[in-house]
Amino acid sequence: MRPASTPRLPVTARVFVQRFSSTPRGARLARHLALHRLDTWGIPYGSTVSDTAALLVAELAANAVTHGRVPGRDIEVLLRLDAYTLRIDVSDSRGERRPTVMAALEAEHGRGLVLVEALADRWGVLDRVPVGKTVRAELDLVPRGERSLAGDDFARG
Repeated sequence: MRPASTPRLPVTARVFVQRFSSTPRGARLARHLALHRLDTWGIPYGSTVSDTAALLVAELAANAVTHGRVPGRDIEVLLRLDAYTLRIDVSDSRGERRPTVMAALEAEHGRGLVLVEALADRWGVLDRVPVGKTVRAELDLVPRGERSLAGDDFARG
């Protein structure tokens, strides 16, 4: 329970969801549109968060179209931005392959999950209902110990 002396502003979350063809072209378009959306939300092109998000979306979308492709099914990209966190979800229709960093380290190529592990503050794989999986990566915009009303810029927008 929070003490009454520490009021909180409501947190507004911005959400972007789009389906893309399960092709390399769809993965590239996902990255471009994600960066455009972040820019409209106040995370400018070329900023650290934008560049990191670009790498994460590119890697997760490329993995989805390469390893999670089911003919005739799209991939889905979801961005969720609140005052503290940017969440990136990339979903595909193939649920039986569960990506891991260890598998990436042992592979001859495709070490993209090592990048995801290094760049994201958190990441994981979730089951997708009714079928498939979602790979989620999160970036902290404000370190957890520094979260306060003063740093709540996105909550007001």
